Amino acid sequence: MRADRLVSLVLLLRQRGRLTADTLARELEVSTRTVLRDIEALSAAGVPVYAERGRHGGFALLPGFRTELTGLNHDETLALLAAGSGRGEQVFGLGPALASAMRKVVDALPESHQAAASDAAQRFLVDPETDLLSRRPVVDQVPGTAMIEVRRAVLSGRKLRIHYAATDQAPQWRTVDPIGLVTVRDRGYLLATRSGADRTYRLSRVLAAEELPEPAQRPNRVDLDRIWRERSARFLSGGDHVTALVRVDPVRREELLGTVLAVRAEDPDTDGWPRLEVTFQDARHAEWALWRLGTDAEALAPQSLRSALRERAATLAARYGA
Repeated sequence: MRADRLVSLVLLLRQRGRLTADTLARELEVSTRTVLRDIEALSAAGVPVYAERGRHGGFALLPGFRTELTGLNHDETLALLAAGSGRGEQVFGLGPALASAMRKVVDALPESHQAAASDAAQRFLVDPETDLLSRRPVVDQVPGTAMIEVRRAVLSGRKLRIHYAATDQAPQWRTVDPIGLVTVRDRGYLLATRSGADRTYRLSRVLAAEELPEPAQRPNRVDLDRIWRERSARFLSGGDHVTALVRVDPVRREELLGTVLAVRAEDPDTDGWPRLEVTFQDARHAEWALWRLGTDAEALAPQSLRSALRERAATLAARYGA
């Protein structure tokens, strides 16, 4: 909305001082022409913004100008800044809104606390792009226009039409009653019902979406945590899932956990390697996940998984034996 963009523009100038039109356009994700129109609108509304010409020119506010926003105490501000320091653009497509909210949070503080809060926020890093082994996380990519429609339908309580690409199937249009959105390990899911039956859709497989005018058939109040637990339990109890007992080097434990569907139990072993009862998508998934860990993991059960790994190792040894 333009009103939100105008507020963000003012806050950017307040917090950073003089900025060029190109810089403002990048920050606000609009064109330079839009920024110039917004500057004119602010001037017409009485906001003391002025232009400086020349090599180091740009737009700035008159000294002493201050917006009036609700104040927050230091701990509240720090909590929001820490939460916003992660990859917010990946959370249901709310990245631009999060960046705007962070600017408002900083501006809400007394001037004497703004520098301290900004410095404190720099001491926190949430979910960096790589881990200590320089591995980049696999993050779902959701088309922005589709995510906007999904989010609108969830919040407005209207039916939703999605073009969904299920695994090993051609994309199809489906009309659903949206219940809520869930994010788990950088993967987003839409919880919904279709013709009264529970459905869970991976957001990265939603190719397009359209909010419909008809109201969704859903309860007024919802407990997403309970619904997610119930659907997770049903998911793990069906299909071709494989449950395995695995010993793993503590150094590679998190890497293993990043590939499994669920951890059912964990116990320490006498040699310092924990034993985990984990669930994989299927036998092929289990074999792949443990093979990539090499000698840093051992499948103790089921025997079929041990046999599959032994046969793969024997084939590889025979190939390189000569």
